[in-house]
Amino acid sequence: MTPRERSSLLCPNCRKLISADEPVCPYCGLSKPGARNFFYGGLNNLSLDITKIIIYLNGGFFILSLLLSARNITLSANPFTLLSPSQEGLFVLGATGTIPIAGFGRWWTLISASFLHGSLMHIFFNMIALVQLGPFVVQEYGLNRFVIIYTVTGITGFLLSFLAGVPFTIGASACICGLIGAIIYYGKSRGGFYGEAIYKQALGWVFGLVVYGLLFPGINNWAHGGGVASGILFAWWLGYLEEHRETILHKALAQICIVITGLVLLYVVLQTAYLYLF
Repeated sequence: MTPRERSSLLCPNCRKLISADEPVCPYCGLSKPGARNFFYGGLNNLSLDITKIIIYLNGGFFILSLLLSARNITLSANPFTLLSPSQEGLFVLGATGTIPIAGFGRWWTLISASFLHGSLMHIFFNMIALVQLGPFVVQEYGLNRFVIIYTVTGITGFLLSFLAGVPFTIGASACICGLIGAIIYYGKSRGGFYGEAIYKQALGWVFGLVVYGLLFPGINNWAHGGGVASGILFAWWLGYLEEHRETILHKALAQICIVITGLVLLYVVLQTAYLYLF
């Protein structure tokens, strides 16, 4: 490797090879690309593993919720209620709704609730859906826009359900519905045989959600609907890779989503440790 190659880097904005000491990227005009490379480029290293990270976080919080509910765990022959944590444990870990928000001012639960689940079947179905949908959205929208869509649609779905008066709710389904909304927009916008096939498949997911919500009690249809609608809206605003390449704004917003989510989850863990250990 020559000294020139050792002092080169990929511009964090346009991803072209440039000198590390360039004051301005000669291709896209980004100021001080070398200084920004670490901050803006770090997220790209996660690649498709972002879905695995989300699954690990959900699994970790599910186990924690069971530990907090050790005396009250539901052991039932009904698969839909098997290994159900107590509402007290879920409240402490950040369940959302009118009770936590209006009653206790816990607005941060609009984020934490997406990492909590009410039973083994609940988390199983949500994580299976994430495995199926997540990599496609990362592929077509890019990692940064995936992070934004997943985070913001979860918040939007739960906020809508709060405004609709849902008292207590949890689950990653609002975020997953946001991914479905993004796929709907992608398929309809792209068009052609491939786009129409994707669009129809995504509508099939929506139809399944509607039927599931009508047949089973306790389903937060407001969060599902808010997730799908906001997924379409944010996908339209952000665009997908075939329309627009990722920008500094996308990368910055994704980093903000990760930092805020990380701080909320860290707060939950520290608060829980304080309540139960001290």
